[in-house]
Amino acid sequence: MKTTQPEVQAEARIASRIDSRMVHGAPRADVYDRVTQRIVTALEAGVRPWSKPWTDTGRKAQIMPLRHNGTPYRGVNVLLLWAQAMECGYTMPVWMTYKQAQALGAQVRKGEQGSLVVFANRMTKRETDEEGTETEKEIAFLKGYTVFNVEQIDGLPEQYLPPPSAAPASEIPAFEIIEGAERFFANTGARVFEGGDRAFYAPGPDCIRLPLARSFKDAQSYAATKAHEFIHWTGHQSRLARGFGARGYGDDAYATEELVAELGAAFLCADLGIADEPREDHVAYLGSWLNALKNDKRLIFKAAGHAQRAADYLHGLQPKPQTD
Repeated sequence: MKTTQPEVQAEARIASRIDSRMVHGAPRADVYDRVTQRIVTALEAGVRPWSKPWTDTGRKAQIMPLRHNGTPYRGVNVLLLWAQAMECGYTMPVWMTYKQAQALGAQVRKGEQGSLVVFANRMTKRETDEEGTETEKEIAFLKGYTVFNVEQIDGLPEQYLPPPSAAPASEIPAFEIIEGAERFFANTGARVFEGGDRAFYAPGPDCIRLPLARSFKDAQSYAATKAHEFIHWTGHQSRLARGFGARGYGDDAYATEELVAELGAAFLCADLGIADEPREDHVAYLGSWLNALKNDKRLIFKAAGHAQRAADYLHGLQPKPQTD
């Protein structure tokens, strides 16, 4: 559906204001810079903002950040809100704008600072060349806006309040295969072999190799490691054909693929209700990720986008619910 001329003009004015803020370098101008700096700050502090284990459910399970209507955030917004929750100690995963809180009869507490999230969209702009020929051009733009965690808001309906405390994590068995996660991975049809002392995806034979399940400290670590390698598996040429031109271990392209797998595994773990346990062999990538992010302010958006598509691909391989 095409927009009307007044709508096009209005959108053009909005895009013009966004571009102007970026060109003139105002403190809030470049959303890409703001998002990248948020992630860089966390990494420089030695914190991976995609691997915070919340414990309000009794297990160290990741929780996807949710909009006020229960819709999960996606892509880079997940990282931004996880980082903010980690920094501020929020245990509730729900976020909303100031106006959305007011519409529920609630009020953001005085002095509370909001959190940045972004919105990407496209607008159609009509242009006329020197010969009088009119053409349409699509322009992509990115906008930042502010949300608040429900723990910053007073007077919300009961559904937004914290649930009763769950059983302490110590009461949960240390190792018990997570059947839901196992079914999820099995439904993909990927070839998985267990044995040895390394976890990796081999693109040549197109298979995943994992140590024996009992080699892991607990079922959460086993499932999280599996999730990481399954994200790598989605990048095969027969699937998402994801390639960054890696020439060897440790180069920038190799580190970028590892960042995609890290983020994708975090998204999957949140979806499956399991903890994304940090892997010791990935600590070495922190320096590479920091350098790459500082050199390319759009890298975190690209990596998060690839990670979201990889997680979506694996979800797409699951059996469709039966309807009556």
